[in-house]
Amino acid sequence: MKIQFQKYQATGNDFVIIDNRDAKLSFSKAQIETLCDRKFGVGADGLMLIETHPTLHFNLEYYNSDGTQSLCGNGSRAAVAFAAQLGLVNGKASFNAYDGEHKAELLPAGIVRLKMNPVAGVKKLGDDYFINTGSPHFIKFVNNVDACDVFEEGRSIRYSAAFKPGGTNVNFVECLPGNVINVRTYERGVENETLSCGTGVTAAALAAHFKGYTSPVSIKTKGGDLSVEFKPGQSGTFEEIFLVGPAKMVFEGSLEL
Repeated sequence: MKIQFQKYQATGNDFVIIDNRDAKLSFSKAQIETLCDRKFGVGADGLMLIETHPTLHFNLEYYNSDGTQSLCGNGSRAAVAFAAQLGLVNGKASFNAYDGEHKAELLPAGIVRLKMNPVAGVKKLGDDYFINTGSPHFIKFVNNVDACDVFEEGRSIRYSAAFKPGGTNVNFVECLPGNVINVRTYERGVENETLSCGTGVTAAALAAHFKGYTSPVSIKTKGGDLSVEFKPGQSGTFEEIFLVGPAKMVFEGSLEL
């Protein structure tokens, strides 16, 4: 079966995106793993299907490269850019994702501003934090993020007893001057460090608020720069959360499965 696709990247998080508005396609776990494999497939952190929705501009089905599902912030931004290319949205978008409805707007220079859902239930774990921004994230503050063994330490925390059975994403965060943080992430579902993680940098920015950082927080990742806007509420809650950054089409083609 030949399938048309496009490849997008959003600050180094990369995705295969397929127009599935005719609802003809479905993928097994093994097919998703093959498609996302960087040796035997297209290569991606995840697969996204754009589908129809009865009241919103589109429905987004997101799969991590191991076939599991979750909210993906950077993926959602890429999906909005793809939906605009399909002519489904013009300037502003509303769509359904893994954790419910989201809104977004397309800004100049390929920037997508994605509204995240409100956050509550922030847990302080010693000097660290656990925050769910649509996907679960453990936030560990460090003095030098470049010196971290993100794969080994991140994997250890991801599979630790404290986060069973589902596990968690792990973010290593260095606080920099000027309301800036530097973030590296071990992503659950990819099972490796990724160049960027949208829900992860969002969680990191919210955690940085407890260290005196204010909205908007600027974020550096290996894949590029992002910013997160938010309004803090009572008892560690946050509303009006926006993830802002670029999303770009890399190439398009067809694949055989």
